[in-house]
Amino acid sequence: MVSADNMSEQAVALVTGASGDLGLAIAIKLAQQGVTIVGSGRSAEGLQRLRSALAPGTMVETIQQDVREDSAPGDAVALAIRHFGRLDYLVNNAGVGSPKPVHETSDEELDLFLDVHLRATFRYSRAALAAFTSEAAIVNIASTFAVIGGMRGGAYSAAKAGVVGLTLHMAAQYGPKGLRSNVVAPGVIRTQMTEYAWDSERFKRMNFEMTPLPRAGTPQDVAALVGLLCSPAGSFINGQVIAVDGGWSSTKYLSDAALEAKRSEPAAVDPPCSPPGSR
Repeated sequence: MVSADNMSEQAVALVTGASGDLGLAIAIKLAQQGVTIVGSGRSAEGLQRLRSALAPGTMVETIQQDVREDSAPGDAVALAIRHFGRLDYLVNNAGVGSPKPVHETSDEELDLFLDVHLRATFRYSRAALAAFTSEAAIVNIASTFAVIGGMRGGAYSAAKAGVVGLTLHMAAQYGPKGLRSNVVAPGVIRTQMTEYAWDSERFKRMNFEMTPLPRAGTPQDVAALVGLLCSPAGSFINGQVIAVDGGWSSTKYLSDAALEAKRSEPAAVDPPCSPPGSR
């Protein structure tokens, strides 16, 4: 523990996945609000990018770690307390993408998604509980795939849905102590994680053609909501799952281009030798 003399006057936020695009945007937004940043990430290069992107004079410490490591949550929280004497906000943002349907998912892939998204969120939250100030907030980054059915969601959807359940529990369990717990559920946001599919026709049809707002989501859109939840303006928001997706998950929108598209005739195929499922 540090003495009161060494306690920062500014609120302190621990952001996991801070070496990625979304974590970077979140850290920048919080820093703009006067919050001291503790950034956790796997990439040394990404953590250096974070340091360089923050405004001069921003108080920041970073720690290179894999959120699956046994000591990672305790190490990150200890870093915040050692340098700044307090912890006010935890943003569980670390994640991995490119999931597969259940029948294509190996046990190793299942473990990866559960470990990075759900188990890490649980363990970082547990570690932070002992260090939080009297009024604190946890923001867990989930996904619209946590609350609706999504093609190819598989282990990713399962893990993110678990994050929602965990968050709602914590909102009830620790709300009386002044801790607010909420979920930010982004839709498709252009980051390194989604770049591989961004320009494919299937991706465009399933996302852009079904989103009422006429633009793609950005990391800054997600960061703006995290900033609200980690501020006095969000001090009565607890136990909520808030989508940042332009209306994709809450409407049955189809663009004019999609509505007016002509359905192509299916290619002629020879009849099967036997009924499906007869073997």
